[in-house]
Amino acid sequence: MVDRLSEVFSALADPTRRAILARLAEGEATVNQIAEPFPISLQAISKHLKVLERAGLITRGRDAQWRPCRLDAAPLREVAVWVTEYRRFWEERYDELGEYLKRIQKEN
Repeated sequence: MVDRLSEVFSALADPTRRAILARLAEGEATVNQIAEPFPISLQAISKHLKVLERAGLITRGRDAQWRPCRLDAAPLREVAVWVTEYRRFWEERYDELGEYLKRIQKEN
């Protein structure tokens, strides 16, 4: 069984892939357009795109010889849901810490 959340986090762990997603958030682009600002080979960009595609973060279309890449944000929604669960946990911890610090200040 594939753990989709792990695949998404793994894909997001690389700054180049995050930059590619940021570029695709502006609109679809070809591999050459995506590769333009990066000081790495087209082959390396293609490998990054495959990781993003495997994680479900991008799709590749077919328009004659042009294969535009598009952002698919659905997996990011899954990450947001997962993070939200832990956000509540940390907010409660911060509230407890805040109360503790107030008690300490009153004692001094």
